[in-house]
Amino acid sequence: MNKKLLGVLISIVALVGILSGCGKKDAAEADKNEVKIGYFPNLTHIATIIGLENNYFAEEFGEDIKISTKTVSNGGLFMEAMATNSIDIGTVGPGPVINYFVKDPKYHIVSGAVNGGAVLVASGHSGIDELADLDGKKVAIPVIGSTQDVMLRKALQDVNLKAKTNGGTVDLFAAAPADTATLFIQKSVDAAATQEPWGYILQNQAGGKLLLDWEDFAWGKESTNTVVATSDGFLQNKELVTAYLKAHARAVQFVRDEPEEAQALVVKHIKGLTGKELDKAELEAAFSRIEVTTEVNEDVLQEMADISQEADYIKTNDIDGLIDLNVIKEITAK
Repeated sequence: MNKKLLGVLISIVALVGILSGCGKKDAAEADKNEVKIGYFPNLTHIATIIGLENNYFAEEFGEDIKISTKTVSNGGLFMEAMATNSIDIGTVGPGPVINYFVKDPKYHIVSGAVNGGAVLVASGHSGIDELADLDGKKVAIPVIGSTQDVMLRKALQDVNLKAKTNGGTVDLFAAAPADTATLFIQKSVDAAATQEPWGYILQNQAGGKLLLDWEDFAWGKESTNTVVATSDGFLQNKELVTAYLKAHARAVQFVRDEPEEAQALVVKHIKGLTGKELDKAELEAAFSRIEVTTEVNEDVLQEMADISQEADYIKTNDIDGLIDLNVIKEITAK
């Protein structure tokens, strides 16, 4: 090969390297300029909904940050989206976060969002009058390993019952909350551990009977239903994390101060997403079963991990490092 040709090839290789480097830099800059927020289109994600509707996120992030959103129907899908960088931060049940954390400790809970909001409802045909009557029955849960799944297992312990998968007699059946009313009417399940507003709908549209209200189900008012979760990559950018959590704290305070307006905004938001308008009476009743908060009960989350390990969902109950409340505590202390 002559020297002239060799020189051309070296120049081409160098140019490709420079262009590749520029491409990586541009991608990194693009990532910094967009925040991808995830949540479920239901009442227990009210803080995120209010943060979006009242433009709290936009105000706290500023004009230079683009906000995109992704809605999912269950915690497993949420965590999958976070694992593939389709979600940076958002609200989800603690159960799925725990399940992912023990496999890869890069996921973190950085704030509370909603306590309660979950109930246990028996179908009218089931003959179930008390918790012990779940022996031999089929109970719907949103998804295997979900927060409501773990809460149900906690409740079953109180009456010495277990799920079939762990040698017991209670059959846990995964079904989307929106489908449980149909399952009740078709007599396909005997009960459901579900979040609001689906619990109220089961009672009033599918002939259900409230077996355990939110104050009595699992850990009661301390039952951590929804949290703010993120991963190491996003958590390292304290400016963005602080902006998100400031907006989140503002949304929580708004819900506490203006409950009726908050409910109206939720109705508007969910209708915009699904085309369906929540009944006002359903929403008011369901709203009375939740408590918005930025606090996290770490003892409850540890017990959730213990139960998940017993259910063979996770191999260890060691969740040291899962919870990082430093930023939200700084914000709420001011």
